Amino acid sequence: MTCIYFYNVKEKGDTVLTKREYEVLKKLYNESKKVDIYTVEKSQEIISNEMGITRQALNNHLRVLKELKFIRTGRNFIDLTEEAVNFLEKNDGRSYIFIKIKPNLRKEAFEKLKEIDHAEIFRVTGEIDAIVSVNKSKLDETLNEINSIKGVEETSAHIVIQRFDKSSRKR
Repeated sequence: MTCIYFYNVKEKGDTVLTKREYEVLKKLYNESKKVDIYTVEKSQEIISNEMGITRQALNNHLRVLKELKFIRTGRNFIDLTEEAVNFLEKNDGRSYIFIKIKPNLRKEAFEKLKEIDHAEIFRVTGEIDAIVSVNKSKLDETLNEINSIKGVEETSAHIVIQRFDKSSRKR
């Protein structure tokens, strides 16, 4: 059995997932939509078919993810907990999109930007008008959404390649 060791953000020790459990968790994350939480509104049968595994195998992986408090399940839905999202985003990374908007269309453009539910949107001063922060795995999807907004003149995407924690900085 192949195991992937990840350090748990909550400092509970090492989180151990098999490769397939990680793939299940990652698929659920990518399929989810954020309400106040990330949720997948599909049956376990549909998810198992999409992943090419049996429903029983998926159920075993979901049980492990529930024990780790990464998911909550119900009839035809799976919710990812904040702990799961933090875990995935820490391992996937963040990206930032800088946006320049035509001045006369800013109001409408910002209303459309606010509809992107998986992103953090910041209105800023300076040479650009907005910064959008998204998980790296959602970058292409987000860029397509932003570039379809009337008034967006220019976008520039930036992917974080290294993060410096406070403990690693010299004082």
